[in-house]
Amino acid sequence: MTKHLLIELGLEEMPAYVVKPSSKQLRQKMGQFLEENRLDFDKIEVFSTPRRLAVRVVNLADHQRDYSEDFKGPAKKIALDADGNFTKAAQGFVRGKGLTTDAIEFREVNGEEYVYVTKNEAGKPVQEVLTGVVDVLKSLNFPVNMHWANHTFEYIRPVHTLVALLDDQALDLEFLDIKSSRISRGHRFLGQETEIKSAASYEDDLRAEFVLADAQERENLIIDQIRELEESHKVSVEIDEELLDEVLNLVEYPTAFMGSFDRKYLDIPEEVLVTSMKSHQRYFVVRDHEGNLLPNFVSVRNGNDAFLENVIKGNEKVLLARLEDGEFFWREDQKLQIMDLVDKLKAVTFHEKIGSLYEHMMRTKAIAVYLGQESGLSSEELHQVERAANIYKFDLLTGMVGEFDELQGIMGEKYALLAGENSAVAAAVREHYLPTSAEGELPDSKVGAILAIADKLDTLLSFFSVGLIPSGSNDPYALRRATQGIVRILDKFGWEIPLDQLIANLYQLPFDSLTYENQPEVMAFLRARVAKMIDGDVPKDIRDAVLDSSTYVVRLEIEAANALADKAKDPDFKASVESLARVFNLAKKLEAEAAVDPGLFENEYEQELFNLVEELHFTEEMADNLDRLFALSPAIDSFFDNTMVMTEDLLLQKNRLSLLKTLMTKAQSIAAFDEINTK
Repeated sequence: MTKHLLIELGLEEMPAYVVKPSSKQLRQKMGQFLEENRLDFDKIEVFSTPRRLAVRVVNLADHQRDYSEDFKGPAKKIALDADGNFTKAAQGFVRGKGLTTDAIEFREVNGEEYVYVTKNEAGKPVQEVLTGVVDVLKSLNFPVNMHWANHTFEYIRPVHTLVALLDDQALDLEFLDIKSSRISRGHRFLGQETEIKSAASYEDDLRAEFVLADAQERENLIIDQIRELEESHKVSVEIDEELLDEVLNLVEYPTAFMGSFDRKYLDIPEEVLVTSMKSHQRYFVVRDHEGNLLPNFVSVRNGNDAFLENVIKGNEKVLLARLEDGEFFWREDQKLQIMDLVDKLKAVTFHEKIGSLYEHMMRTKAIAVYLGQESGLSSEELHQVERAANIYKFDLLTGMVGEFDELQGIMGEKYALLAGENSAVAAAVREHYLPTSAEGELPDSKVGAILAIADKLDTLLSFFSVGLIPSGSNDPYALRRATQGIVRILDKFGWEIPLDQLIANLYQLPFDSLTYENQPEVMAFLRARVAKMIDGDVPKDIRDAVLDSSTYVVRLEIEAANALADKAKDPDFKASVESLARVFNLAKKLEAEAAVDPGLFENEYEQELFNLVEELHFTEEMADNLDRLFALSPAIDSFFDNTMVMTEDLLLQKNRLSLLKTLMTKAQSIAAFDEINTK
């Protein structure tokens, strides 16, 4: 017989961003708990609002599965003494399994007898096992925690209620000083405490108290309400997924409504209006059917439609203050001079151990000019890179960015254009911040991409140089994200700038403000980010072999890893890799480089391999390069079958190793083939 289990933890309002991940975590940990305790079930349903986390286990077994397991112990000669009595080794073994020596039997394994015991355990009633559910609740991890009252235990927010029902039976559990019951809390303003009649009636019981516990139900309702507003007002509402996710985790009973603002504020840049509405007020943006911004917004109230006009007026008043600020800063910032702001950056600290923002910009300029030359930019583009690097942080000192920091770069582009800067320079001011997240948008222009890489490179090298190196999950300056941005941009634009040469050359740049340090650590950090760029389906040994290649060009490494992973499915892959691995293993024995002398060849197989290696030229296509390299496998095998490489004649030995070294050097531009596992 099966039953439904309901567990609900009632808390003070949680931040919206923790609600969804906490709900997922609760589902995962509850499933793990049930599996570990041998309790069968059909599925786990989750519920969440800002004031509760809940799970319902559907068709939970009323008893654990019975348990039976055999355990192998010491050999019989160790388990028994000379008198046939059980030794301390045997007694300790059974004691550790919760049994006595009466349970011992001897079984023969490979011609020798060993102690065996069988542990049987009848399944307990589900009620007994569920006392451990509280530990599941306590084990949840949150990004921030607090403690309350006189408790030393920390949690995301203070706990007020605990509901624990097995069908309609209330369980006796306790979370800190909160005893479980069937009493839950309704909506903070519209509802009251309510009795949950059974696990199956959970949603209906809370709905009667203006709480929609199912997050998906709330989301569907919000979308439906927005669609109704669109239809009635003949407009289009931008339903941003991140904003929607945040809003539904701020409310328990949503009611969407539309407000408006004075059309005169449409003269402010659209980005300012959108930021004011979405980021600061959590409003959805409204446009006409041609995509033009309208003087309206859509918000979602945590409640019903009672007195909705008052709610609309209150939201319009709050937004008006934001728009007034935006209009003021937009007007005042246009009176500022870009170079005056740049000069003031000399007094703005980038980091107390590193120096000023101005010094950071000057180092970035030197890196950007070098990168522009290496990537083949035209003289005009190089001039644009240098100009952009001279000014690109100026907007940090504008009033608009001071009030709306999300507009860094965006306002810089607009102010630069108003000041008469070239459009490519202005775009680079905006694009140098990209990407703003691990998988975020990348720069579109070459000038912006070069400036973005340069800015991130100086950030990386500067912080590493003063010992501010991320460790474990600790990365307060987002250096992993910046470094991921570097390799992603290099890959997007296909710039074949080897990372090892790039970093080595940057460490040679002279700066009065800072001397770069910790080069090996920087290189390892970059390699780790390249590894992250390689498809997760690529086997680890292939990924490592590619990262130990001699190219250090991001695009080529990614393509090589993907090509090798595809080739690994071919029947001749193992033989080809093993042939190359043998080449690598022997070639590494050559202590000094030497030219190959064909006059020293003693057989046709040496000459054939030499000719093929000389003719081996790679293209831009890694899959094609692998085909060309693997085509040498028969010749390599014939060479080894008919040639003694490590002959006692040192002159011949060196010549043969030089031939193999020549092949290894070419092959290593793809991967270190001796690191690929073929077993």
